[in-house]
Amino acid sequence: MSALDWTVVGGYFVVMVAIGMWAKARIHNAADFFAAGGRMPWWLSGISHHMSGYSAAVFVGYAAIAYTEGFVLYIWWALGITFAMLVGAFVFVPRWPRLRMRLGVISPLEYLKIRYNLPTQQVLAWSGTALKVFDVGAKWTATALLLNVFAGVPLAWGVLLTGGVTLIYSTIGGLWADALTDLGQFLIQLLAGVVMFVAVLAHLGGVSSIWTMWGDLPEGNAEPFSGQYTPLFVLVYLLINTLSYNGGTWNLAQRFIASPRGSTARRAALLSAGLYLGWPLVMFFPMWAAPLLLPDLANPEQSYALLTQELLPVGLVGLVLAGLFSHTMAMTGSDANAISAVVTRDILPAVWRGIRGAAARTELVVGRVSVFTFIALSMVIALTADSFGGVLGLIILWFGALVGPIAIPMLFGLLPAFRRCGPAAAILSWAAGLVTFVVTRYVIDAWVVSLAPDLVTAVQVGGPVVVALLAYILIGLVRPWHDVRSAELVDALSTDADDAGTPERADARAG
Repeated sequence: MSALDWTVVGGYFVVMVAIGMWAKARIHNAADFFAAGGRMPWWLSGISHHMSGYSAAVFVGYAAIAYTEGFVLYIWWALGITFAMLVGAFVFVPRWPRLRMRLGVISPLEYLKIRYNLPTQQVLAWSGTALKVFDVGAKWTATALLLNVFAGVPLAWGVLLTGGVTLIYSTIGGLWADALTDLGQFLIQLLAGVVMFVAVLAHLGGVSSIWTMWGDLPEGNAEPFSGQYTPLFVLVYLLINTLSYNGGTWNLAQRFIASPRGSTARRAALLSAGLYLGWPLVMFFPMWAAPLLLPDLANPEQSYALLTQELLPVGLVGLVLAGLFSHTMAMTGSDANAISAVVTRDILPAVWRGIRGAAARTELVVGRVSVFTFIALSMVIALTADSFGGVLGLIILWFGALVGPIAIPMLFGLLPAFRRCGPAAAILSWAAGLVTFVVTRYVIDAWVVSLAPDLVTAVQVGGPVVVALLAYILIGLVRPWHDVRSAELVDALSTDADDAGTPERADARAG
């Protein structure tokens, strides 16, 4: 990278920190820090949801999939998320801001104490927090790998650089800083992605290559399903995406909680769905074309970074790298905010009596300390990512397999059809999912490989979430549960009364 490239990247980091400092003036209490005071406009929430849904891991781990397997990446990831958000916009999403309006919640898990009980809330809070540390660690690793390819920066220094900048603006500015930096990062990655798209088209011979290049790619790369990414895998990941992007991944729930009302959150979800439908076709195109431009690449994870270096002039390399950073910093910053909300509002009050009923200023300080601690721990994980199967191992296998057992009691607990599923259903389904993950990952892995090698990933990723879902439903049928407060809450979230009347304010931590 040239001095001009470094100047572009350095300027990007400065702008991100400046946005965090500006957002600090809007933060007066924990509700502002964690939920933007419920005042986030739908277009900002939708863009922030989209940007917080993927990181630079897309340009490392997913670039490798695009290089080796081809178009299937769009089918199981982008198209799957689009469908998931279209469903969620009318089923799950509007219920999140209604929780804030009726109960005053600013954490995705606060309502679980009323919906189930305190032990259920704590089980999901602790396990979800631990899982997210590993997931975010994978994002730092992916970004550091890109910086290493671009500029030869050691992985440890890459983790410290990107993690450190995110730590500063997230700790200072809260959700407002995350959302506003998401907007800036969206514009940067939009410009960077279009630049790369045009550069690849020019190298391949023009616009006609959009539809002519597929016949020249390796066999199977133009197919909708390829290798281990079978129709079964796509269906399984569709379920995972539905759970994750509609709030099972807590930072994405925060975007909807911050919306003024249910109808606003629905519009944000539909905007995010539209972005997932169209933008990845531009973003992934250079990755799909990489086998033609960089044949026989030893490490496909480096394909996007190497394409950038080969095709772009001085200055634009730095712009693309800033665009790659933008994805990771958008996602990890929002993750840190959501996790700190759970720690501050759900975990600490259960284990530390002194924080209960704390003053607004004290709660805000605790939230900022939680953000700092979470990001620091995730950076430590990033430095040891190889111990967990590398970037793809952490993202697709670990997170994909374990997010379902945590998300199922959260999301299905919002729906009237599952009001009879109580604490036993929630905890046992969570436990069944985790046990299934251990069994498929470490006990029968070799057996599955020998019997059906193309189904290994589908079984390992899908097994836990499918088992957890079945357990949740069956236990609710066999051992139906009834609680007046829980049933009233679920019924209230099913209506749009909160969009027209004065919201009922209550303390979700009470009782």
